[in-house]
Amino acid sequence: MLKSIEGIYRNGKIELMQVPTDVRDETHVIVTFLEPSPIDLQERGIDEAHAADLRARLATFAEDWDRPEMDIYDEYDAAKARLQTR
Repeated sequence: MLKSIEGIYRNGKIELMQVPTDVRDETHVIVTFLEPSPIDLQERGIDEAHAADLRARLATFAEDWDRPEMDIYDEYDAAKARLQTR
């Protein structure tokens, strides 16, 4: 069986974007690292000045979002889906 799930490599661990429901614990995996693809800001109607402004304004949130207690929000959608199936 092959199953693909997107995730992020952070602090030496792979964080899955969703929790697989049909995979047993201790199942072996193969991890493939993908090269980041650039985002075409112009395609989204954002110029260099606007992008710099957004980065500066959002930087104030980085410290909060990097706090360990905020990790609970990383799996929010999966947790919400599990609650709705009960």
